[in-house]
Amino acid sequence: MLRFHFPIVIIDEDFRSENASGLGIRALADAIVKEGFEVLGVTSYGDLSQFAQQQSRASAFILSIDDEEFGSGSSEEVDAALKNLRAFVSEIRFKNAEIPIYLYGETRTSQHIPNDVLKELHGFIHMFEDTPEFVARHIIREAKSYLDSLAPPFFRALVGYAQDGSYSWHCPGHSGGVAFLKSPIGQMFHQFFGENMLRADVCNAVEELGQLLDHTGPVAASERNAARIFNADHCFFVTNGTSTSNKMVWHHTVAPGDVVVVDRNCHKSILHAITMTGAVPVFLTPTRNHYGIIGPIPQSEFTPEAIQKKIAANPLLKGVDPKKVKPRVLTITQSTYDGVLYNTEIIKSMLDGYIDTLHFDEAWLPHAAFHDFYSGMHAMGKHRARTKESLVFATQSTHKLLAGLSQASQILVQDSQTRKLDRALFNEAYLMHSSTSPQYAIIASCDVAAAMMEPPGGTALVAESILEALDFRRAMRKVEKEFGSDWWFKVWGPEKLAESGIGRREDWMIKGSAKWHGFGKLAEGFNMLDPIKATIVTPGLDLNGKFARTGIPASIVTKYLAEHGVVVEKTGLYSFFIMFTIGITKGRWNTLLTALQQFKDDYDKNQPMWRILPEFCAQHPRYERMGLRDLCQGIHEMYAKRDIARLTTEMYLSDLQPAMKPSDAYARIAHRETERVEIDKLEGRITTSLLTPYPPGIPLLIPGERFNRKICDYLRFTREFNAAFPGFDTDVHGLVEEEDGNGVRRYYVDCVR
Repeated sequence: MLRFHFPIVIIDEDFRSENASGLGIRALADAIVKEGFEVLGVTSYGDLSQFAQQQSRASAFILSIDDEEFGSGSSEEVDAALKNLRAFVSEIRFKNAEIPIYLYGETRTSQHIPNDVLKELHGFIHMFEDTPEFVARHIIREAKSYLDSLAPPFFRALVGYAQDGSYSWHCPGHSGGVAFLKSPIGQMFHQFFGENMLRADVCNAVEELGQLLDHTGPVAASERNAARIFNADHCFFVTNGTSTSNKMVWHHTVAPGDVVVVDRNCHKSILHAITMTGAVPVFLTPTRNHYGIIGPIPQSEFTPEAIQKKIAANPLLKGVDPKKVKPRVLTITQSTYDGVLYNTEIIKSMLDGYIDTLHFDEAWLPHAAFHDFYSGMHAMGKHRARTKESLVFATQSTHKLLAGLSQASQILVQDSQTRKLDRALFNEAYLMHSSTSPQYAIIASCDVAAAMMEPPGGTALVAESILEALDFRRAMRKVEKEFGSDWWFKVWGPEKLAESGIGRREDWMIKGSAKWHGFGKLAEGFNMLDPIKATIVTPGLDLNGKFARTGIPASIVTKYLAEHGVVVEKTGLYSFFIMFTIGITKGRWNTLLTALQQFKDDYDKNQPMWRILPEFCAQHPRYERMGLRDLCQGIHEMYAKRDIARLTTEMYLSDLQPAMKPSDAYARIAHRETERVEIDKLEGRITTSLLTPYPPGIPLLIPGERFNRKICDYLRFTREFNAAFPGFDTDVHGLVEEEDGNGVRRYYVDCVR
């Protein structure tokens, strides 16, 4: 059996003493070790929160109540000792309801311990009444029982299979890692990843592990367990990302010619799904501010009447009576990149029955189900009414905000009062997009990521994320107050922050009257900002799109951070984005804050680029002799001259007219009926591909739509900017770059011929 390292932690101030108490506790520790368990002995509670972290690494705790302050000390000392004990037990139970906790003593008994502490214990050991060997076996039995209860179904089965020594005659060809041992570079690979990972890399021929593709055995048990934990009726693990989860939902729900209602700034996988299914999209348009941050779709756009007006205005639906159209699916990005959330209960109440299926793309929101802070702001939760008619889907990236491996995703489904998901029919769409050789480590991580979120542990993890995010925001404001009199970075969000702790959820609701967000008038109670998504704003641009005399483009800051070991999630014109996942620690965000302070110092001194970004300058020698402030100012002035913030906002909000169904335009690629058109000749042409600028990484045009003047102006700016500042290139997916005979880069888009 695989040996996991979970020591029994003993906390006793006499652990290293030569008195009777010390000899007794060490005799117990020696007996535990002889039974094959590790012991970690410490002499004080120390920092309670630090010790509470040990609950994830320990198999049991043994706490002494015979320390000096419990004995002959004053009543104040005894009270203080009891306070420490209560605080310690409470801190452990906040995260872990099951780990065994024992008290032991020579003179003190349970009558000296308050009931609120006693009820959290697994037992009380009175030293010298039993032999150390007997007590050790009793504690080990409970510790083993606790450890045996931890592994969820699939992970338990996979560990068992990897350790049972079976010879592999099936795929993959490395046969449990043996093939790697036959080659020097293979040896390196084997040593790097380790035997357990390679032994667990198996194919779907292993019947005892169940089948992902037909949801049987341990896989099915794990999916049912995850459904329970996430408050869903059904859960399907997906091993190739939420992009694939989205396509599965759509291929089950949408047929050619169906009308679908979609967030205009959705993930590109939804636009791929539109193209693949042959649907006719009707778009709901989000607000935006001039920082480039995508805001919410106004609540007024979610009424059936507003959607019917859009159907009537769609050139692809001429002659169709909008009142007779029942849209097949609504897909909403539930948590934008920057953390804007919708009240899902309001959306459900507005559209239940009018739209067949309500799909919330919660790729960035799987944590919300585990804390009351997000109540009503995610797709499905405990004690919430079901829809009457519409099925509700949520697709989640467990690898983004939880502890899944990359590509770990899941589809959650909640049945309506009148309709249940037909699992057999849904599985046809599931099979269409699944590999017949799924990576079992990813399945196991889906299983474990769900089990980790079981309350109270999951609730504590999310609370910790929120608290770390708020502490970071408070620290950034403190730096600005003390050292940023000339300039400093701001963290976008509400002006009011609680002085400590998580504070009020109400403070994070996006109120229509507030000026900080820049989205204009919004409906009260409809939107919230997730505090764990932190958008850091750099100087040089305000919410109205006005450029300051000097500025610091975010791309330079994030390149500086990357070369100093800090990699961020997304970079905009004057903002960049970080996330406080359950894996973020104080050390990490303090390192980021320190790096930002270093950037400010280097900027103020106009340090030469060769000194502060040597790796970047080695690739782009033209910047070696420039100062950091000079480079920032050069890019800033070009942004300001072209009024790029306003242009970027306006092109996303411009009237984008479809000329063809997305599937028909895309089909021109397969039939070789496309033409590669240069930027200056694009206006009025119909694209066959997605056009996606980075930043913000949101598709601007989809197949079948026409280029307008604003989009062409933006592409001309891209060409000019990339020529002026190589290394800081504006990346636009769908823009084809080719070099002519004179070494000049030209840009094209593939259009309908």
